[in-house]
Amino acid sequence: MATSVTAAILREVDSPFQFEKLTLDDLRPSEVLVKITAVGLCHTDLAVQHGHLPQAFPLVVGHEGAGVIAEVGSAVTDPAVGDEVILSFSSCRRCRNCLTGREAYCLRFGALNFAGSREDGTLTLRDGSGDGVHGNFFGQSSFATHAIVAARNVVKLPKGAPLDISGPLGCGIQTGAGTILNSLSVPPGASVVIAGAGTVGLAAIMAAKVAGATTIIAVDVLPERLDFAKRLGATHAVNGKEANLAKRIREITDGGVSYAVDTTGNASVIAALFDATALGAKIALVGVTKPGSTLDLGLLSAAGKTVVGVYQGDAVPQNFIPDMLALHDAGAFPFDQLITRYAFDQIDQAIADIHTGTTVKAILMMP
Repeated sequence: MATSVTAAILREVDSPFQFEKLTLDDLRPSEVLVKITAVGLCHTDLAVQHGHLPQAFPLVVGHEGAGVIAEVGSAVTDPAVGDEVILSFSSCRRCRNCLTGREAYCLRFGALNFAGSREDGTLTLRDGSGDGVHGNFFGQSSFATHAIVAARNVVKLPKGAPLDISGPLGCGIQTGAGTILNSLSVPPGASVVIAGAGTVGLAAIMAAKVAGATTIIAVDVLPERLDFAKRLGATHAVNGKEANLAKRIREITDGGVSYAVDTTGNASVIAALFDATALGAKIALVGVTKPGSTLDLGLLSAAGKTVVGVYQGDAVPQNFIPDMLALHDAGAFPFDQLITRYAFDQIDQAIADIHTGTTVKAILMMP
């Protein structure tokens, strides 16, 4: 049976989010209906709003949803109605990358997460006039009171886990922590620098502490973010506006850092990280760079350095999200400190607070 939902919809590039009543399609056999409890607000959602990530409009975004299973398709045996779940990215589970545990690099990733429709091209949303609205953003479109999701892509929460704040584990926090623990496999005693102290960077700092890194350098241009990074585990804080960022990092690490993570996408910052790393270092690029950005290959030549482009922290959400929650329960991964809650209809205020740096990670609470 079709479901009536309230959603924050984008009608065109640079338009504000508008709250509208929409109708969700009937469930397919392999899908579930999730009543959204809370959803994280991510920079990727705002990139769509401003046309930096091209999408078809009108569109409902939102991709850090958490909620309760309200209905299941006829072929779904797990999860069950009433289960509390987190929604993460969609993957096919059958391509060669998925079958080798690299679901973040699913060969159907674009079609499943950014096409604005189901894989077969059908839409899940319609407006009050009966016109189609694009959805399925990251397989969910959770800026809505309900979302249709493929059953294979939900993550059941362990009993007692905090449903209201756990949505960002499905994207931003997973990306930062996974970059350290999965993509780079930072070992105990290592030195690591993380550029950018937003959600992804701060999650990486917490994960570096979990990994046992003994030198953890945070780089940002906001002093309050650097102070926050130190509270979460950074041993050193460096303002990115310093005249010679690379030199300062080399001084801290007595010749060069062994692991580096960039979450800024800023070519000059990335170049500084390359220059600040030791021979044989590993460098993870997580931030989205502007088209046409370039780097001097001389920073890599004959240096034995490994550069990896990371997506979703190389995580398998069904395994990695419970691991992060277990670390949180043990007091070792305090991601709750990143979060500020807003009512769903306060989305504009949440966006403004993210832009000013007042808020690190906004979570929109459903009525």
